[in-house]
Amino acid sequence: MTPNLWETNTPQKFWRLEPDPPAETWNQAIQNSIPVLGFPPAINSLEDVLAYSLGEARFGKNHFKMGSIRYLYYLLKPYLPRSAIFRLRHLAGSLLGANMTKSWPVEARYVKFQWEILRQVLLLSEKQEISFRYFWPEGKEYAFVLTHDIETAEGQRLVPVLADMEEALGFHSMFNFVPEVYPLDWGLIRELQTRGFEIGVHGLKHDSRMFDSFEHFQKRSKSINGYFQKFQARGFRAPLTIRNPEWMQSLEMEYDLSFFDTDPYEPIPGGVMSIWPFTIGRFTELPYTLPQDCTLYKIMGQTTPQIWLNKIDFLKKYHGMALVIVHPDYSAEGKVREIYGTFLREMSERSGYWSALPGAVTDWWQQRAADEMTPSGQPFGLARATLVENNLKILLPVPSDELMIISQYC
Repeated sequence: MTPNLWETNTPQKFWRLEPDPPAETWNQAIQNSIPVLGFPPAINSLEDVLAYSLGEARFGKNHFKMGSIRYLYYLLKPYLPRSAIFRLRHLAGSLLGANMTKSWPVEARYVKFQWEILRQVLLLSEKQEISFRYFWPEGKEYAFVLTHDIETAEGQRLVPVLADMEEALGFHSMFNFVPEVYPLDWGLIRELQTRGFEIGVHGLKHDSRMFDSFEHFQKRSKSINGYFQKFQARGFRAPLTIRNPEWMQSLEMEYDLSFFDTDPYEPIPGGVMSIWPFTIGRFTELPYTLPQDCTLYKIMGQTTPQIWLNKIDFLKKYHGMALVIVHPDYSAEGKVREIYGTFLREMSERSGYWSALPGAVTDWWQQRAADEMTPSGQPFGLARATLVENNLKILLPVPSDELMIISQYC
């Protein structure tokens, strides 16, 4: 692992307090908060914590190399009928479920670590409250981001179904196309962009071989970099979320969507524990924080979007980012289409969130960390953190310039 890929994700940059406390206050607050994570005693510095959480180092030094049985399965997957794929994944999911920890679908340790740091800063500073640069525009409680991965020609054909469903309810989303698997419908791609949807690059070929070796990855990455220009794309997601943060530094993307807060069901299970964007070396990472559609429908056997909605309640409480992956290949038809439709209708009736494309979230998060002005040229809204009987409360900025108590954190 290379811990310095995550070194910019300091609590100072996360909270953006105004005024900023002295370095010694931050250092002591971090040390006082590390036990909240429940990591081994050897993980006792911020550098260790960032590598262990955001860098997934807690899963071992070979974490980003897929096991031989999984590799063989994904090598054979393109030749298996879809019904067999879903049966195998359901069986694997049942076995995983029997041994699952309490960290899915909610992994709260890193979240509570950040909140405890802020509480400790207030206690160490002997202050009752402090202002910080709020996470989202206009005091929105959380961000809501829709993304789609198009694996096959049939999935590409069904893209308009999802786009129309979303647009009818006031949403726009990102569609990630695989450049060299099916004949690309360039007319569809340009139409989506004209309608306000975003286009991303989904690897080069939808297989498990992209990270077979560094040389093989470098060869593919050169082709992928060319497709960023052809697609007029800024973002990327690796096929099957097989990933390697060090190798991915050679991809000329502004943001990535290949990582997740927690997911035991992926080819490389694990998770970065963060429900907010963060930085991996040269690019911004937008982790998906809601279970994938195939996990929900095909592995868990769900017939409603309730797991998604329950997770969103947690993300709302901690002002995170609700980012979901839905595949038109099998979510644009039949019963699963209705589940997704129910989810969209439920979300359209809720309020208090920022519905945004990944590119807009990236722009906002990068500028929040760096500048005094938002991407639209306005000052960032200031929220307040306050202590009430040693418990942390967050008061959010609202359009009327008043402050509203949203929730209390113990």
